[in-house]
Amino acid sequence: MDRFITVAIHTYDRAVALRALLESQGVEVEFRNVNIEHPVVSSGVRVRIRENDLPLALRIIENREIFAEQPAVGRITDASRPLLVPVDFSDYSLEAAKVAFAIADKHRTGIILLHTYIDPYVAGNMQLTDSLTYEIADADSRKVIEETSRTRMGHFAARLRDMIKQGEIPPVKFETCVVEGVPEDAVNDFTKSNNPFLIVMGTRCSERKEREMIGSVTAEVLDKCRFSVLAIPESDKTSLLGSLSKILFFSNVDQEDILAMDTLHRLFPDANAKVTIANIPGKKRPFERRPDEALARLKAYCETNFRNFVFDTAALSLDKAVEDFNALEEGSGFDLIVVPNKKKNVFSRLFNPSLAHKILFAADIPMLVIPV
Repeated sequence: MDRFITVAIHTYDRAVALRALLESQGVEVEFRNVNIEHPVVSSGVRVRIRENDLPLALRIIENREIFAEQPAVGRITDASRPLLVPVDFSDYSLEAAKVAFAIADKHRTGIILLHTYIDPYVAGNMQLTDSLTYEIADADSRKVIEETSRTRMGHFAARLRDMIKQGEIPPVKFETCVVEGVPEDAVNDFTKSNNPFLIVMGTRCSERKEREMIGSVTAEVLDKCRFSVLAIPESDKTSLLGSLSKILFFSNVDQEDILAMDTLHRLFPDANAKVTIANIPGKKRPFERRPDEALARLKAYCETNFRNFVFDTAALSLDKAVEDFNALEEGSGFDLIVVPNKKKNVFSRLFNPSLAHKILFAADIPMLVIPV
């Protein structure tokens, strides 16, 4: 297994580039058939590696755009829209990234990893009367924070490339971006220019989320963002990497539910799952169709148009939605929760949080929030 074998035959320049790439990933390389006096005119240079490094070398060669030096954002030029994965370099960010790579591989698209940092001078010291000027020490501190963030992003990206090398995650093309700003605002601003088809974010477990409710970036993104968001809790063991079997779909029993169901179907087109449509009835209005009749019509429409899903229905009460959800979840063991989320103004978000916001803090189940 220690003998050297030929893995590629190139011109000298291309052979040198390939050797640099393989050696940067820990693969020992040697050349054969090189003109010693004039190496640049050598043709048919044999790039040789140890036989036991062959599986690793092939993964690197076949996906060299992932392991080569990454240029600035804008490199992903696929016709399909990318996935956006905001990260803070925590373990639950890594779990979210694993799910994102699996989804991106199925949809044959790329990934953008986004990290934001906050200037402590702006975040903690600025008052309404402050002038926008920095002392030298403040500028140096800001530069250190930026450089630290970029270094940590580099380490996070290297960790993902190692996982690709070992075959732990699919070889998906990705790029990194580090920006300054409040995280939830930076995510929303970034989506406006990059138009992702899905945002994948990690969240803490329910007990820690309840203690940190005010500062939850994921909750703020859910309330503000007009793109679909998939929230992956840290306690989840990436069940979405396998096949979905049970999905809970919260319904308003209106036309937007059909749009949300279509989004779910396009995101997981190969899933053969049982979908429980759960309706939370609102206040009774004159001439409104009975909730059970409307739910039956919605179920019949979905059975006709989304044939890979098997549909069931359930009813939750308006005043005890979270309690009813917990009881329903205990008996079913859902793999995914889907919530169509209507946009609210700032006062509604403060004094009447959305169902998506409430469920996020109550559940340790992956949740797909679809804006409608």
